[in-house]
Amino acid sequence: MNLAILFGGNSYEHEISIVSAVVLKKVLNKEAFFVFCDEEREFYLIKTSNLNAKTFSSKAYKKEKKLVLKQGGFYFESFWGAKKLDIKCVINLIHGRDGEDGKIAALFEFFNINFIGPRLEASVLSFNKELTKLYAKSVGVKTLDYFTLKKGLETNFKPSFPCIVKPVRLGSSIGISVAKNEEEFNYAKDVGFEFDDTLLIEEFKKDIKEYNLAGCMIADEFIFSIIEEPKKKEFLDFEQKYLSFCGHNELIEANLNEDLKEKLKKAFSKIYNPLFKGALIRCDFFIIDDEVYLNEINPNPGSLANYLFKDFNATLKNLVNSVKNETKIKINYSFLHSINGQKGKL
Repeated sequence: MNLAILFGGNSYEHEISIVSAVVLKKVLNKEAFFVFCDEEREFYLIKTSNLNAKTFSSKAYKKEKKLVLKQGGFYFESFWGAKKLDIKCVINLIHGRDGEDGKIAALFEFFNINFIGPRLEASVLSFNKELTKLYAKSVGVKTLDYFTLKKGLETNFKPSFPCIVKPVRLGSSIGISVAKNEEEFNYAKDVGFEFDDTLLIEEFKKDIKEYNLAGCMIADEFIFSIIEEPKKKEFLDFEQKYLSFCGHNELIEANLNEDLKEKLKKAFSKIYNPLFKGALIRCDFFIIDDEVYLNEINPNPGSLANYLFKDFNATLKNLVNSVKNETKIKINYSFLHSINGQKGKL
């Protein structure tokens, strides 16, 4: 498929992205290029044999071939000058900042590189939890009520307990806390503000049912994964999400009636189309009194949520063959030519 997997980035979720790439290497049934973006935002072509934790923790990746991003793709220096990697499409597998905030999407669009991942507008709206809620509301998908706190700004806000405190621009459950009283709330704010200057506060609903649904659009057809009800303790924390997701080896579908399954798929479709075309995303939903609520959008899900698909490789291949970049605008300089033909030339 001539795929490249881009991972890493300058993000709190940098290491999660590395784990995602390692897992994806094992899942893909064809060889792919693995392009690592380090904390300095330098690109390296990592040999698949070196795609392991030690390569990155020891900084041994710096011995790998260095790449530069230019028009049309990634290039490396050879004896005969700059040579382009033979890539048909790049999968954006950078989690959090750089990969999900729009920077990579903008670069790929600017340099005319085919890629799987959220485009610029989709990235901006899904990276910020408050903007996600506003977007969901605009397309008719419910979300839980919330309040935002800004670092350094005084407020008279008094939460109801228990509540959940989330950094507004961070994924992977990093910096999230459940507070059951004022003391825990003050501590949760301190933790959250270590990662972001804005926090989102929601009522914490104990024992709420949570469901994950991944999918994409190929041509005009939706391809859905199974619907998963993840096992969780109080909430899906970092450990439950990422220290165990490598071990997914069996598809266990949520025990839902067909009406609720259709409601989840309908909500996903409203979120996805048309903003997320070109991406494979996962939406995490709550169901309360048989009504669907969006919890969050994962525009670059861990290892692209491969374990939720019965034939992930076929889905990925079809998506690769369908993605398109934005249409180029033809510049013909007709206006400047008209000025040039008049007196008092520009």
